[in-house]
Amino acid sequence: MSLLCEIPNPSRRAVLTTGGALFAWAYMPRFARAADNRDPRLIVIVLRGALDGLSAVGPVGDPDYAGLHGDIALSLAGPHAALPLDGFFALNPAMPVFARLYRNNQAAVVHAAATAYRERSHFDGQDVLESGFAGPGHVTTGWLNRALESLPAGDRVATLGGLAVGPSTPLVIRGPAPVLGWAPLSLPMPGDGLASRVLDLYQHRDPVLAVALQNGLDADRMAVDDKMGKTMKPKGGLDSAAGMRQAAQGAARLIAADDGPRVAALAFDGWDTHVNEGGATGRLATLLGGLDGVFEEFEKGLGERWKDTAIVTITEFGRTAQVNGTVGTDHGTGTVVLLAGGAIKGGRVIADWPGLKPAQLYEQRDLAPTSDVRAVLKGLLADQFGLSAAVLGDKVFPESAAVKPMRGLVA
Repeated sequence: MSLLCEIPNPSRRAVLTTGGALFAWAYMPRFARAADNRDPRLIVIVLRGALDGLSAVGPVGDPDYAGLHGDIALSLAGPHAALPLDGFFALNPAMPVFARLYRNNQAAVVHAAATAYRERSHFDGQDVLESGFAGPGHVTTGWLNRALESLPAGDRVATLGGLAVGPSTPLVIRGPAPVLGWAPLSLPMPGDGLASRVLDLYQHRDPVLAVALQNGLDADRMAVDDKMGKTMKPKGGLDSAAGMRQAAQGAARLIAADDGPRVAALAFDGWDTHVNEGGATGRLATLLGGLDGVFEEFEKGLGERWKDTAIVTITEFGRTAQVNGTVGTDHGTGTVVLLAGGAIKGGRVIADWPGLKPAQLYEQRDLAPTSDVRAVLKGLLADQFGLSAAVLGDKVFPESAAVKPMRGLVA
């Protein structure tokens, strides 16, 4: 296992390197729960590679959908029938957990959504998505870290910092606000004997660093249960269905803690589906099944904290409405934002549907965006943590005052 910590101007006394792992959580105090018994959390999941929103949540009621999306279009009939959400949209059958949450008013979809980016470069699109700026080239800080930094001094959410899950810190949560990193890796943790010897060494030579090490070890033990500790890194890596579940399991244990982070970011690669994408079955369905497992692990692992939790799943752009010659889709524009959690006002698909006729497509090839991803994210940050529209439009998402927060996403 590995713990990484990203904090302002780290010094030797702020982080400890041992056995390929960095540990630091000593600056995090313990807090009682809020007086109103509400303890909000926000989890951001980034799907890198561009999710095909038309195969994740299909507009089965649009007469042009099946013809454009061909063999990978969802259908309410057949052996792999899509899961109906309302009279117009249906969910990929690989996502029964999300469908259940939707029926229980704990999941929602924002369809035909996109960032301000209108080109088709994965790298630039991901920079825009995670940095929160209107254009590429801003890779120093991410909007989620700036949201933490924008909270009032002494605010519990800001003081507890964020959580980055994975072998590297996603751009969305990089920045000066404190971030704890955790990832299940292939190398085992040092045994208790080695850990105790290292602790004893630093207790004599550097008590502050010893406290940091102890807190880091405690955090990692909290993230990993006995079963996870035995399986370690799943076959296929963290971007496999099993890996996604394992990442969510560890993250949930940390986020559920009274003194754990209240915001978290996870990033999964592999969503670039140019060839043999599949629809209700196949490669994309396997990935969506892994994502569905992430929702399930957070629901189970967060326990009573689930009721105050909002999860948002975002991707850099969508994919073409028309299937290509290799039974896949190419880089597009409009896609879906998936929302889940006990705090979500769910049971609905939020969409100003643009239509799929040639004249209605963006550049005659893509689902036209009618919702701004930043509006969704602003709405969640405002409802969960009380950030004002002015702060969101100036600091968190610079120069975006014209993009108003989407209200009513949180119950």
